[in-house]
Amino acid sequence: MTALLDARGLEGLLADPEVTEILLNGGGQAFVERRGRLHPVAVGLDEAEVRRVVERVIAPLGLRLDRSSPMVEARLPDGSRLHAVLPPVAVDGTCVAIRRFGAGRRELGQFFSGDTPEPPGSLAAPPGPDLLRWTVGAGWNLLLSGGTGAGKTTLLNLLAGEASPEERIVTIEETAELALGRPHVVRLEARPANAEGAGAVPVRALVRAALRLRPDRLIVGEVRGEEAFDLLQALNTGHCGSLCTIHANGPAEALARLESLVLLAGTGLPIGAIRAQIHSSVDAVVHVVRRPDGERAIETIAELAGPAGLRPLYPCGPDPAVPTRPARRPQSPTGLQVVAGERVTGPA
Repeated sequence: MTALLDARGLEGLLADPEVTEILLNGGGQAFVERRGRLHPVAVGLDEAEVRRVVERVIAPLGLRLDRSSPMVEARLPDGSRLHAVLPPVAVDGTCVAIRRFGAGRRELGQFFSGDTPEPPGSLAAPPGPDLLRWTVGAGWNLLLSGGTGAGKTTLLNLLAGEASPEERIVTIEETAELALGRPHVVRLEARPANAEGAGAVPVRALVRAALRLRPDRLIVGEVRGEEAFDLLQALNTGHCGSLCTIHANGPAEALARLESLVLLAGTGLPIGAIRAQIHSSVDAVVHVVRRPDGERAIETIAELAGPAGLRPLYPCGPDPAVPTRPARRPQSPTGLQVVAGERVTGPA
């Protein structure tokens, strides 16, 4: 990475495993993110050097960055993502954001760092990590929601790792970021149009192609357009256990946004039919937030209940909540048979 970027001011930042984002604001300003918080740093790169860094990254990929195409997004060899914006769109100079993935491995339990363990023998609902592991094993289709930088992709990686290593997973992303580290993964990445405006391969086309690749699970890095319609069709035709992310402020907002994205496909489906398809294909919404202290955490896990309702499973109130939607994979235990620590809440 250091050799590729050839940037004397970035060597130390690229070698620091705690740095998850590098932000060059133009005009010599630079910041890094460590443990969810931004810190100013001195990198000593002028405008020409920043431009040269970006050109070295995008040149082998056949991408362009100039006044006629002043924005570019690219994937670095280590899986990090680079996004750059040129003047005059970026008023103060070339703006670059490098989001690093895999710099530090997280565990599923770290998304529930505020959990209070239940005493042994308690009949309360299973803690968050056990609940999520059950949803993956049961073949539930999960929608991960949250804002930018909330940790959706990190959580997506962790949940995919809970699936059986024998399963064939097909991932679909606009810019490849997932690193599942599994033996049987097919990775598909969208392609923008070339300088002549031809050759684009949108995410929607990849969703359709993925269905012909015999997936046991589909993973869509982010649903942000008309591909939402094709994804719903896939989830309604036997592709259980699929995972995808969406930008939203909460579980209810995630479902509302999914409805809007399906409408972009222009199929003419009435809103009632769209909601019925969402209810039959999506089992739960997992909402991730970035707290004021920079910690990423799961705020809510809610299963779809009723035609347009959500039923919280985590955090649970005074009355323990266990999953009521059935497991999509027959060999999986029911929600009432989820093992949580030393307790099993009994047969269904």
